[in-house]
Amino acid sequence: MQFDYDILFIGAGPAGYVGAIRASQLGLKTAVVERDKLGGVCLNIGCIPSKALIEQATRYSVLEELAKVGVTYDTTGFDYSKVQAFSRTAAEKLSKGVDFLLKKNKVDIISGTASFIDKNTLSITDGEGKEYKKVSAYAIVIATGSRPRLIPGFEFDETKVISSTGALMMKDLPQRLIILGAGAIGMEFAYIMNSFGVEVTMVEMLDRILPMEDADVSSAVKAVFEKRGVRFYTGMKAVRLEKTDSGGLRLIIEPAQIEGSPQQQEKDRAILEGDRLLVSTGRSPNTENLGLDKLGIQLDRGYIQVHDYYETDAQGLYAVGDIVAGEAQLAHVASAQAEVVAERVAYVLGKGPNPHLSRIDKHFVPQAVYCEPQNASFGFKEAELQKQGLHYKSSTFPFRAIGKAVATGHPEGFVKLLTDPATGEILGASVLGSGATDLIHELLLASQNELTAEEVAAMIHAHPTLAEGVKEGALSALDRAIHL
Repeated sequence: MQFDYDILFIGAGPAGYVGAIRASQLGLKTAVVERDKLGGVCLNIGCIPSKALIEQATRYSVLEELAKVGVTYDTTGFDYSKVQAFSRTAAEKLSKGVDFLLKKNKVDIISGTASFIDKNTLSITDGEGKEYKKVSAYAIVIATGSRPRLIPGFEFDETKVISSTGALMMKDLPQRLIILGAGAIGMEFAYIMNSFGVEVTMVEMLDRILPMEDADVSSAVKAVFEKRGVRFYTGMKAVRLEKTDSGGLRLIIEPAQIEGSPQQQEKDRAILEGDRLLVSTGRSPNTENLGLDKLGIQLDRGYIQVHDYYETDAQGLYAVGDIVAGEAQLAHVASAQAEVVAERVAYVLGKGPNPHLSRIDKHFVPQAVYCEPQNASFGFKEAELQKQGLHYKSSTFPFRAIGKAVATGHPEGFVKLLTDPATGEILGASVLGSGATDLIHELLLASQNELTAEEVAAMIHAHPTLAEGVKEGALSALDRAIHL
C-alpha cells in the first residue's frame, strides 16, 4: 500500500518535533500535525517561559543581596507585565526556531487537528472543525501531550482560579496567592511569586513537599522557603472554595487522612484567604477526540498503554510523551521516547539500525526543579531502597564546604549519593543547590556507564567550581572527603 509518509507525528511538542527531526535524519519521509504553536506546551506555556520568569525572579531577589554591600535601589517603577512579556518573547523566539529546524530537516508541517480514520490514515480539520485533507503514513505517532488537571469544585476561570497556563499569562501580581500542590510546578511558581513580594501559601495533600524527591531534599527546600516567608500546609486537602465580599478567595482545607469523628474533622480544618488560587496538582493526557476507540486501543484514565518501542495495541501506531501510561511527564522523556520510535520505524523500513533500547530506562531519567535552590536527582531515593530492603550507603557533602558556593553567596544545599557498599556502584543521587540541574548530569553519566564513586572521585575537577561538590560527594561515599 502506498502512503503519503513513512512516519507522521500528531503534535509538534518536545516529542513530536524531536522525533520528526530524527526520523528525517534517518531518511524517512516525515510530517507533523500541529493544531497550535510549534514547540507544544513545554516551549510555549511550560518549561521555557517559566524558566524565563524564574531567571527574572532571581535577578530581582538579588537586589536585597546588593543592599548588603551598600547598593541602594528604587523599585517604584517595577512593572511585572514587562517580566511576563520577556517570558513570552523567549517562547516565541524558540517556537520560530522549531519551525526553522523542521523545515531545515525537510519535515512537512501540517496545520490543523488530527483524528483517526484508521490506524494509517488521519482526517485533518481546520480551526472551524471542517475537514480539509486526509493524510496517511506507514507509522503514526501520537504525541499530543497533556493539560493542567481539573479538580471538581476548583475549575479554572484563569482570573481568580488559575492553572499553570494562567499563571504564565498573568500580567499583574496578586498580593496573596494560594497554591494547591507542592510538586515541581507549584514550587517553581512559589519561588517566582515570593521573589516578587507576593504572600504565598502552599497546600499539599501528601506529608511533604516535592514528594518525588529525596526526603532530605524536601526538608531542606521547605526550610529555605519558610525562611523567605512561604507558608506550608502539608498532609492537607482542599475541601471548598468560596468568594469573599471583598473580591478575594477563601479556601477551606482539612487533613487528607481523617481520623476520628466529624467533630474532630471540623476542628482540624483551616481557612486560608488569598486573592488568587493556583491549582498545580498534575496534568491530564490529551487523548480525547482522536478516534482511538475505532482502533481497539484501551485507555487507562485517558493514558495509552504501550509495549516495546512504544507501540500500542494497534500495530504500526505508537504513543510517546505525557499520554503514555506509567511514564514520567517530562519533556526530555518525551523527546527520548520519540527518538526510539523514529529509529525503530527506520529499522523496520530498512533505513537504520534497531534502537539499542526498546524502552527508556526510568532509573536513568533526571528529575529537575528549577526554583532556588535548584534540586535534581536520578535513580533510587533512600526511602525506595529502605522499602526494598536493599543494602546501601548514604553519603552527603554540603555546599557550605565548596569554595565557589561560599564565594558566590550560595552555600545552601548538598550533594547526596546512594551507593552499593560492596561495589561502589552509584544507585542514585540528589543535588540541592545552585546549578544542581546541571551538576546532576556528571553523576548520571557515571552511573549510566557503570562508573563507581571511586572513579568519579579520581577525576580532577577544576577549582573553584561547584562541580567540586560532585567530586567531594564521591569522596564522602568512600569516607575520604577532603574539605569536610
